[in-house]
Amino acid sequence: MNSRPTNAFKYCIRVSWGDCDPAKIVYTGRLTNFSLDAINAWWGDKFDGDGWYQMELDKNVGTPFVRFEMDFHQPVTPRETLYCFVWPLRLGNTSISFRVEGEQGGNLCFSARTVSVFTIADQFEKRAAPEEMRRVIEMYLPSD
Repeated sequence: MNSRPTNAFKYCIRVSWGDCDPAKIVYTGRLTNFSLDAINAWWGDKFDGDGWYQMELDKNVGTPFVRFEMDFHQPVTPRETLYCFVWPLRLGNTSISFRVEGEQGGNLCFSARTVSVFTIADQFEKRAAPEEMRRVIEMYLPSD
C-alpha cells in the first residue's frame, strides 16, 4: 500500500440515505462515483476550477479511464462525513495514475487506483500530457 502524502487533496462528501442499499451501507457503485467526484475536484482545485467538463470543452483535453481498481476495507454509512484523499501516483508521457482513499471516523473504508490516458478530446486520440498541466501535476507526485 502507498503511504498518503501530506499534500494529498481532501474532498468531503456528505453521504445520504439515498446512497445506501437495504443493508444500510453505501451501494458499491456509489463508492466509484465518490472516487470520480474526488478526482474531478482534484483537477478543479489544481487548475483554477477547471474539472473534466472544462478540460474537455475549453481545453480539448480528455482523460478517459483505462483502469480502475478498488479495494474495500470497511462499509461506508451516512453516520459520518466521508473524506476522500486524492493524489497523483504517476505521470507518464500520455497517462496519469491517481490514488483515492475514502475514510470515515479516521478509518480507511476503501482505496482506489486509476489510470487515465490523455487525449485530444474532440478526436478521441491519444496525446502527450499538455506541458502546462504536466508542470502542475509534477508538484503533487510522491517523491520516491
